[in-house]
Amino acid sequence: MPSPNDPLHGITLEQIVTELSERHGWDELGRTIPIRCFTNNPSVKSSLVFLRKTPWARTKVEAWYLDDLWKEKNGE
Repeated sequence: MPSPNDPLHGITLEQIVTELSERHGWDELGRTIPIRCFTNNPSVKSSLVFLRKTPWARTKVEAWYLDDLWKEKNGE
């Protein structure tokens, strides 16, 4: 069960994918995490379907999001 101390608490996967795609673009998402839902006709919807069924890919996306949050918070 997620706790309020979890940095992803209250943040949906859809928010994560939307923010990353807006901030970095689909091309960068596909280069960083080379999965078809980011490289072949990408969309938030197709990405959500894949990421919800693929724990290793979801973990990579969440880790990238957390890294972005950390960098933003620390002025990098």
